[in-house]
Amino acid sequence: MHLNGLGAAWSVVLAVVLAFLLAQFSLFLTTIYLHRGLAHRALTLSLRTVAVCRVLLWITTGIRPRQWVAVHRKHHAFTDKEGDPHSPFLFGYAAVQFGNVGLYRKVARDPVAVARYARDIPADRWDRWFFDHALLGLALGVLVLVVLIGWPLALLVAAVYTPLYLLGGAAINAVGHWFGKRPYDNLATNNQWLAWIVAGEGLHNNHHAATTSARLSLAKGEVDPAWWIVRLLVLLRLAAVRHAELAVKASRASGSG
Repeated sequence: MHLNGLGAAWSVVLAVVLAFLLAQFSLFLTTIYLHRGLAHRALTLSLRTVAVCRVLLWITTGIRPRQWVAVHRKHHAFTDKEGDPHSPFLFGYAAVQFGNVGLYRKVARDPVAVARYARDIPADRWDRWFFDHALLGLALGVLVLVVLIGWPLALLVAAVYTPLYLLGGAAINAVGHWFGKRPYDNLATNNQWLAWIVAGEGLHNNHHAATTSARLSLAKGEVDPAWWIVRLLVLLRLAAVRHAELAVKASRASGSG
């Protein structure tokens, strides 16, 4: 499949569809491996599954897992108060939604913060040889797209995919602490519509109420799409969840942030 012979309009439509699917794939990878697995130890993945996740994460996002984990754990240590890396209450909604990358990098590039909040995830030889080299991983990811769909369409997909993934991740921090339902006593919010877009992470109030739960849907009518994948991995004996049942904080009346 190459761009030659396709109309410009259809090329854009195809690029958007492929970029959306790739962004969804990366968001599922992020929530299952980085968030629920590494950051909170809510589930344990098999060694083979971890190896696959590391490679796929490297070529799709270039993220260094220990940096991501450090930023996220610091967020939980200082949720919506001084020290939170990306709280919209501190920096403003727009700054988090559209500038989350810069806020993330401030902590990710701080060796003291990474050493403190991700001390259980030391760099190994694979990190030193491959995974710490983000640009190399991203270049390989683009190369895979070029081989599969040709370079013009591959570059277009990459150009659309990047803001989709970054804005989706940022919305978890911006929307997920700004407006929505708060069934549990914390400042994060639940937005089911967002959960459909960002692999269940829109149920953010639930997550802050039960951080070691591998399932983010805690009430009737809530849907956590990534939980379906987790259940499949468990069924295939590629993962194990930490808690079968969880007790969460006492609920209060729902409200809007």
